[in-house]
Amino acid sequence: MSIASVRVLPALGPAGRPRTMPPVPAEPVGEPAVHVLHDNPDWLPPFRRAFEAEGVPLVEVLLDEVTLDLDAEPPRGVIWSRLSASSHTRDAPLAKDAARSFTAWAESWGRRVVNGQRVADLEVSKVLQHAALRRAGIDVPRTLAVVGREGLVEASRGLEAPFLTKHNQGGKGLGVRRFDDHDAFRAYVEGAEFEDAADGITLLQELLIATEPAITRAEFVGGEFVCAVRVDTSQGGFELCPAEACAAPSAEPMFRLRPEVTAEDPLIRRFTSLLADLGVEIAGVEYMTTVDGRTVAYDINTSTNYNPEVEAALEVSAARRIARYLGALLREERSRDAAHGRSAS
Repeated sequence: MSIASVRVLPALGPAGRPRTMPPVPAEPVGEPAVHVLHDNPDWLPPFRRAFEAEGVPLVEVLLDEVTLDLDAEPPRGVIWSRLSASSHTRDAPLAKDAARSFTAWAESWGRRVVNGQRVADLEVSKVLQHAALRRAGIDVPRTLAVVGREGLVEASRGLEAPFLTKHNQGGKGLGVRRFDDHDAFRAYVEGAEFEDAADGITLLQELLIATEPAITRAEFVGGEFVCAVRVDTSQGGFELCPAEACAAPSAEPMFRLRPEVTAEDPLIRRFTSLLADLGVEIAGVEYMTTVDGRTVAYDINTSTNYNPEVEAALEVSAARRIARYLGALLREERSRDAAHGRSAS
């Protein structure tokens, strides 16, 4: 009996590209695998290569079309959610709901889920990220969250100009604008160029001035620190996508390793503890150092992508680390199935 009608993209097709297939039933029988829930096939090639190199079976589930039989068993193996906060910009406005539903269903059957339902909520809400960072004692930007459009102008008076706006469900620099005075902000809110947030929540945030035109992104896999990456922001803009699919020619590398940042760094230790408390197993945390001596964290990205040049500089790439980590979890699931007398076929 079929349990879930999903669009399944085989890990590798001709010339390394996924084969295009219509929705097909995913069966609970068969060899257990890592099932990756995602909303952007363009981000998957580095992971396909890493999983193939590690010999770990990978099944892709595109979140724009999912039907679940809630009374039947989910696929065997490990469920890994790579829901992205920017999914609604790629014609997948319901991806977050699909991810929440799929992971909750899988968890209810005892499947091993990586970055599950609670993490999906975190990915699509900068309010939740801010609250978690602040609760952990990590410095965060002064921020106001405004529901709807009507209260924005009045709320902005609570911040000194200049300040920034952001969308609560962000990614790709969505809704990020700088305003140098309150009159300009009023004109924007009342004008035709106003950009509604996907969930109706706009953030008003203090403008932080960095000591240099750069931020740092700390990467974690399996709850362990992998590396810190310096991201050059000197060209301006707020979209800092490190993925292979986002790469553009540049005279200077936009992404560089920061080898001086280690797992023993006090801030990295606090990030590690926070992610463990939140149940986040794979993520990148962005932070910056300001001219007034603060080290401020402002983003937790649970669908993290990796820059190819940075990956090449690592002894073991982050994508390979993910494949090894999820491969180890998959072996544990197979052993558990065997102990309970459940056949893989």
